[in-house]
This record gives sequence, structure tokens and C-alpha cells, in this order.
Amino acid sequence: MEKLPTKTISINRKARHEYFVEESFEAGIELFGTEVKSLRAGSCNLKDSWCDIKDGELWIKQMHIAPYEHGNIFNRDAYRERRLLMHKRQIMKLMGQTAQQGYTLIPLSIYFKGSRVKVQLGLCKGKQLHDKRADMAKRDAKRDIERALRDRQRGSFLL
Repeated sequence: MEKLPTKTISINRKARHEYFVEESFEAGIELFGTEVKSLRAGSCNLKDSWCDIKDGELWIKQMHIAPYEHGNIFNRDAYRERRLLMHKRQIMKLMGQTAQQGYTLIPLSIYFKGSRVKVQLGLCKGKQLHDKRADMAKRDAKRDIERALRDRQRGSFLL
């Protein structure tokens, strides 16, 4: 089977800072033509978006897709709810996990897979303030170590 090329449109960087991502899933998304054209131009924001399961269907909320510049009456509301496309079995599994265990569904990225638009969803659990601080401390320590190693290697070449 041939692997389809992917092109990332937008990444939700805030999601990995605010949540522990336990598992990720791929879902299709139901869009109108002008929304797809706008996505091809790269105008999408996932910053405050989240997913909800309503009547056995998966919906993405608060995802901003800017109106297409050359569209007129066919443009849709930028923040409208959009249906995500997954198998019913997967949706039921996600519904059980989000209801019982305190997890939430957060879109991590949106991308083209071939000619289709896909959304990567994360099954996430919220971080506490001390978890965020610990992650920042680890990241800073790693950056300091890499900087020290780089400076040490530069210094050895000058001798």
C-alpha cells in the first residue's frame, strides 16, 4: 500500500503544555469547499479548540478557520462546530474514557493526508501547575546541558 504524503497545516502547541497526552487518534473532518481552500492557504488556529461527543457523533469546537478571501456567500462562520469522522466503535470507546476517567479530547494538529484533511486528536488529562513547572525545569536543564556541551566542543577546536 502506497503511503500518502502529509502536509501539516497547524499544530496545537499549547495542548502539550496544558495536558498529558495519553493516546492519539486520527480522524477525518467534514468541511465545505471554501474552508478547504482556506486551509490550503494555511489559515487555521487550534489554540483553544476541544472535542465533544454528542448523540454518538464527534464534534470539534472553537477551531478557527479564517474565511476564504475570494469566497463570498459560500464562506461559513469561522468558529462553527465541525463534525469529525471516525468509526462508531472508536467514538464509543472514546466516550467511555472521557466520561469515566476524567480525560478530554484535544485536537493536536490538522494536516493534509493526500488530498484529505485529517485531525490528530489526543486523549488528554490536564496538568497541574507543579507538573508544568517540572516540565519547564526539565526543558531548561536539557537546554543548558546541550549549550554547555556545544561550548565545550567549540573550545576544544580552538586549542
